[in-house]
This record gives sequence, C-alpha cells and structure tokens, in this order.
Amino acid sequence: MNFPNNLSLKLQTRKQENAFRKLSLPNALIDFSSNDYLGFAKSESIFNETHQFLLDKNIKTNGATGSRLLSGNHILYQETENFIANFHLAETAIIFNSGYDANVGFFGSIPQRNDIILYDELCHASIRDGIIMSNAKSYKFNHNDFEDLEQKIKNLELKIKNIEIYIVTESIFSMDGDTPNFEELIQVSEKYNCLLVVDEAHALGVFGEKGEGLIQSLGLQNKIFARIMTFGKGLGCHGAAILGSQDLKDYLINFARSFIYTTGLSPHSVATILMAYHQLQSEKETIEKLRHNIIHFNQEKNILGLKPLFVRSKSAIQSAIIPGNEKVKNIAKQLQEKGFDAKAILSPTVPEGQERLRICLHSYNSEKEISDVLGLLSNFVF
Repeated sequence: MNFPNNLSLKLQTRKQENAFRKLSLPNALIDFSSNDYLGFAKSESIFNETHQFLLDKNIKTNGATGSRLLSGNHILYQETENFIANFHLAETAIIFNSGYDANVGFFGSIPQRNDIILYDELCHASIRDGIIMSNAKSYKFNHNDFEDLEQKIKNLELKIKNIEIYIVTESIFSMDGDTPNFEELIQVSEKYNCLLVVDEAHALGVFGEKGEGLIQSLGLQNKIFARIMTFGKGLGCHGAAILGSQDLKDYLINFARSFIYTTGLSPHSVATILMAYHQLQSEKETIEKLRHNIIHFNQEKNILGLKPLFVRSKSAIQSAIIPGNEKVKNIAKQLQEKGFDAKAILSPTVPEGQERLRICLHSYNSEKEISDVLGLLSNFVF
C-alpha cells in the first residue's frame, strides 16, 4: 500500500532541514543525556525491593486487567496514592499512567467553557495538547515574564461571572532548566484570584531536602491549585500523580478521559513508584551529590568562559544555545565520539535559532567527567 504523498513530503522536509528523528539504542557512553537524575532507573535495590514487596503482598499479577473504574484499581493504588499525598503534604494524589496522560487529562477536563488558561510560552507539549482538548480560551504569556502575564489578565476585561482563570507553568522547564520566581507569580495569582497549576516533572528528586520538588521546598504547596508530579525522571520509573484537593481528585476520576478510558498501571509499576518514593526518603546523600554536581558544573562553565552560551539554570538541566541544527548536531557528535552522551535538541522541538546542546547532570557523574565534558565543549565552540 502506498504511503500518502503529503506525508512523504513532510518526512522529506524534515530530512532536508536536518531535523529528521530516529530511534537509537542505549550506549555505553558517559550519561549526560538521560533524565535519570538520581540513578533510580538503574537501581538494583529498588528493583529487588519492588520484587520482594510484591511477594510479601502475595501479588503475582502481571497486569491491571482493566481501567481503574472497572477491574484495574488494585489495592496498591490506594496505598501508593496515600503515601504520595503524605510525602508531598497534599490532601490527595491521583496516579495517571504517565505525565503526558496527567496533563492531557487535567487540562482536557478541568478548565470549562468560558474559563481562561494563561500558560507560559515554553510549557511542555503535553500541557499544550491538553489545552487544545479543553473548551476554555487560552493565551500564552512570555516566558517567566509576570509583567506580561499581569497585563494579559488586565486585557481580558472579564464580563462573564463565575469563570476561572488558570495560570500554568513548570517549576523546572525541560529544555531550559530554568525556574519561575514563584513568590512573584503567586502575588499575581492571588491579586486576580487565579488558580495556579504547576508541572513539577523535572523538580521531583532534585529540589528539597528529600527531593520533594521545588514548590514544597519553598513551602508554597498550599498556594497551588494542582501540582503534577512525573515519575519518569527523578524517580526512574513510570507514571505521574496530580496533587490537590479531594474535590479535584473526585472530578478527575469522573471526567478525565485519559484516566477513565485506559487500562491501569500494573501492580509491579505501582509498587515500583512506591519503592522509589521510599528510596527518596533514605537517599539524602544521593540528592546532595546531585546538588554538588550542579554547583560544580556552574563553577566550571564560568571558569572556562562558557557562561554566555548557557541558559541560566540551577537545576540538573543545563542547555548551551548553539544555533543551527547542523552545527549543534556536529558538536554533540564530537562529544559522543569522545565518550560523552550529550544530546542536540533541534528545531522544531525548540524554536529555530534556539537549537541547543542539552546536558543533564546526575548524582552518579563524577567531578572529572563534568570538567572533561565542559573542557571538550569549550574546545569545540571556541
């Protein structure tokens, strides 16, 4: 059967723009690309503890068997959601199959017709896709620019009563690694009686004494309408949870399509989430090592004169702006040939002219590895 011509043309355009994506297998290079910030994805102790936990519970089921509203709401869900809610000082937590499902489910169901969504222009694709599914009106504001946000609120000239304004941002942005000024953002939110929604995908395991995320580490959790915690990064497993009130959880169970119409996670997947959270509580040295590596990275890039290339970041994500798909791909390739797995992020994933080398830091990277990869980068760009 012939492939449609219009789709073939789009693939050809991607190749011509040097932006064609391919899947690659894992490699033995030094990891500066994965989101496994604490090494939990490769943790034998989490793997073994999960297995033993299931044996102790006499759970020998491979799958959930159905959606959570039918047959898939096994007992581990309740235990894990309660633990997550307590860990994050939230009233409730509800687990979704992935961060993408959580964002699509939330934004596709919570904001109502005539409601307003104001979202940071660099919010993740899953947030944008959820907003598209919503019946609410949506407007983006300039990245981390709360003067622009406030002006957009003023320009709305709201005449309809009983509508809500949702302000949406991320605690750590996935491509830049930077963070909003939450005290300033909350001031704007409270001034105009808005509901604040924060995606904490890249903050869990990275910020806070026990890796609880940026919002909670700042003591601002009670100021947030909903927090989205994703487990595929710092926790090294799969799934996500939305934190909020009991009413929010009840509403999502009844109206979030990505929750209602999908098979639940397997008992093994949910048990892995629970064991990863237990590990967070006992891994303060690992979290501290990650923080030390972030400080060391920032110090080294300053010494080498690389600071102007990088987006300002105190997170595990460090991005050097190197415009042009071909140029940044070439630099990434040179680093990989020297044994360092750092990835080029190309347009259209990021805007044209904002192509970048994205370096992810981990607790298991050594100071020497960090110094070496930055030294090589300095040689390649200057």
